[in-house]
Amino acid sequence: MIRKLLVANRGEIARRIFRTCRMLGIETVAVYAEKSDLHPAEADVAVVIDSFLNAEQIVEAARKAGADAVHPGYGFLSENAQFARAVEAAGLIWIGPAPDAIEAMGDKIRAKKLVAAAGVPVLDGDETFPLLIKAAAGGGGRGMRVVTEPGALRSELAAASAEAQSAFGDGTVFTEPYLPQARHIEVQVLGDQRGRIWVVGDRDCSIQRRHQKIVEEAPAFLLGEPTREALHRYARAAAEAVDYQGAGTVEFLVDGERIFFLEMNTRLQVEHPVTEAVTGLDLVAWQIAIAEGRELPSAPPEPSGHAIEVRLYAEDPANGFAPQTGRLRAFDFGAPGIRVDSGVEAGSEVGVRYDAMLSKIIAYGDDRASAIRLLSDALRRGVLHGVGTNLALLRAILGDDDFVAGRVDTALLDRRIAVWTSAGEDHAVRKAALAAAVGSAVRAATSGNVQARIPVAWRNVPSQERVRTYRHGGLEYAVTYAARGGRLESSWLPGVRVESVSAAGPVVLDDHGVRETYRVTVVDGGVDVHGPAGAFDLHDVPKFADPAADLAAGSLLASMPGLIVALHVAEGDQVEAGAPIVVLEAMKMQQTLTAPADGVVSALAAEVGRQVAAGEVLAVIDSGEKK
Repeated sequence: MIRKLLVANRGEIARRIFRTCRMLGIETVAVYAEKSDLHPAEADVAVVIDSFLNAEQIVEAARKAGADAVHPGYGFLSENAQFARAVEAAGLIWIGPAPDAIEAMGDKIRAKKLVAAAGVPVLDGDETFPLLIKAAAGGGGRGMRVVTEPGALRSELAAASAEAQSAFGDGTVFTEPYLPQARHIEVQVLGDQRGRIWVVGDRDCSIQRRHQKIVEEAPAFLLGEPTREALHRYARAAAEAVDYQGAGTVEFLVDGERIFFLEMNTRLQVEHPVTEAVTGLDLVAWQIAIAEGRELPSAPPEPSGHAIEVRLYAEDPANGFAPQTGRLRAFDFGAPGIRVDSGVEAGSEVGVRYDAMLSKIIAYGDDRASAIRLLSDALRRGVLHGVGTNLALLRAILGDDDFVAGRVDTALLDRRIAVWTSAGEDHAVRKAALAAAVGSAVRAATSGNVQARIPVAWRNVPSQERVRTYRHGGLEYAVTYAARGGRLESSWLPGVRVESVSAAGPVVLDDHGVRETYRVTVVDGGVDVHGPAGAFDLHDVPKFADPAADLAAGSLLASMPGLIVALHVAEGDQVEAGAPIVVLEAMKMQQTLTAPADGVVSALAAEVGRQVAAGEVLAVIDSGEKK
């Protein structure tokens, strides 16, 4: 029996594993690299380390804290066979498959050959475009590139290799045919130490951005039974090929009735909660039980109902999913029937060192339509302020006709991103901006030391309307309002009138006879508003532009906060439009910034190893006469 377990991970997955350990009566040990992390407070004891990739330090932390088992979570060292061997060599119990199985499936090239020998169909060939470049040593979208023409292959191979090296410590990549119209279906398996394999249902994970899942469902919908049975059969064959023990996931592409093996993840998946919801299993508890030697019963429970999970990321979907940073002023998605696995809370600082995922929000219903409705409502009611996220995108996806009808594939997001990032929010933002303007005006008037009892915008002669300008989602909203007859009014939004305003925060608007209440909070640099359509961060636009904000023509700006990992030019170099200038890395993803036009590098502020903020000038390309 395991007495004390160290979790070699952080954030939401560490907190989730601790939760199961408390239910089982197992003491817990956290490791952490930053004092701001939340998860150490939920463990019995915690040990500081330099990095979650430092296997030696983590094993030493387990020894120092008196742990007798290690759970790797996902990411970091979870699929590192050498780490698993080091844990076992230290006399500790490894919560996961045998190191040999990790090694066999961890090398994606070797894994394809292994499962093909077991009769599982695989994708092969690299002569026909488009091609997909993949990292041999890892997944999660890192090191992946789609190449549509031969001329781009060399540069994309180099970029994918560099990103794989950064994320996994191994730059080996390979190619396979890219099937943009396919669905991404995966099968959950559990194996015990006596050779019994459970196939614990399937999931659809087709909604992806940058080859990383953002919406996951169980079971996979609109899947013919012959196809489902084949997927389960192939998943079992893959698991048996490596004598699999513990929890694992076998991933496939399904193109019509054709099935192709993608990879096997020898760990717990991020999306495991949807399988738990429809089966009633605690997969972490079973991981621990299997590591203790417990035998699986003869058959797993049959799935019932439907579950959907969305991943809430700190990123800007309208700007290439660039990572966003800052402090969360508010964070609450608790609702009936909703499970929230989160690594953050109100007050948390979001940086660029780790993955951009803030939370997973999961809904369960009797059927798919019920789950969609519950989850959509939870995202609408959720309160989040302070950091840019993909929340509006997630709401748009759940409301999309194609998604609701189950017409999904791995390229759907790329085809619909322009629509999903401008999905009819304008009227809702305008009402939020009106509530922000009048609410903040009343608060300013009542909190002031001078004339605090005089109504907002009061004049003893007819007053002109005041203007308050906010920025949201790249657009500006200039709200006009005035005090007339002892109340605030605005003609800025036809059909919408201000019914009441309170200095305590609530603003009531009447939209063509429909009464709506908005909670308004004035913050530094703007206003946080939450109303019937959800939460909005509105940023103040200064009345007068700052002359220092003018940028030199040809300025190359950091597209996201991140670390400069490569620099391809020197000051004075001649460059062509599209030539690589700087490579930024944030949250293990790399982005190459290119020259906006032909010219000369007239100024260069970038240097390798420097951390930069979004919008910072990294270089200036002078497109004047060539020198």
